[in-house]
Amino acid sequence: MRSGSTSVIVVALFSSLLALSVLFGYLPLSVLVVYGGMSLLTFIVYFMDKSAARRGTWRISEKTLHVFSLLCGWPGALMAQQLLRHKSKKTEFRIVFWLTVLGNCAALIWLKINGYLLW
Repeated sequence: MRSGSTSVIVVALFSSLLALSVLFGYLPLSVLVVYGGMSLLTFIVYFMDKSAARRGTWRISEKTLHVFSLLCGWPGALMAQQLLRHKSKKTEFRIVFWLTVLGNCAALIWLKINGYLLW
């Protein structure tokens, strides 16, 4: 299976899990909206950085890209890495990216377990 296919599957599974959690009342709809909005925004930021790289102009820092991923935008970042072929080969970046994914998922679970996702 190609890496791009795996990325699409990961995003589809996560999105489906979120949607089902909302449907069955385990998570509020706002969680799904936040992930969707941040993913779209993060994809756009990756697109802007890729465009800047092609033009040789000012770039968005890797730290900023990671912050967007950590703040619920990782599904959009993962799709951008594959569809735009941006930041998909740099090993150090990918390691930190996957740590942001783990951190974000851990935070979501912690917020749910501790009752902060009731709205």
